[in-house]
Amino acid sequence: MFKIEGLEKLTRQLSEAEKAIASIDGDLGSVNFNPNDPESIERAIIEVENLVDSKLHDYADNPLVTQLAEQMKEQLRETIIGKASEARIEGSEEP
Repeated sequence: MFKIEGLEKLTRQLSEAEKAIASIDGDLGSVNFNPNDPESIERAIIEVENLVDSKLHDYADNPLVTQLAEQMKEQLRETIIGKASEARIEGSEEP
C-alpha cells in the first residue's frame, strides 16, 4: 500500500480558487482611457491589474489563484489594447 501526500493541500488550494473566482464574478470595475494616448492606455492596464490584485489579495499565496490572476490580467490587457485600436480605427473613418 502507498500513501498519497499533498491531497489536503491541493483540496485547500482548489477550495480557495473557487472562492477567488466567486469574488471576481460580475463587475470587476471600470477604467477610462484615451485611445490615442499610449500613456493613458498603459495607465488603464495598470489600473485593471491593480483591481485584479486587490480582489484576489487574500489568495496571493495560492499558486492556482496566482496563475488565474495572471491569465486574467493578460486577457484584460488584450481587451484594452483591442478597444483602443477599434476606437482609433472608428475615429479615423469619420469625415
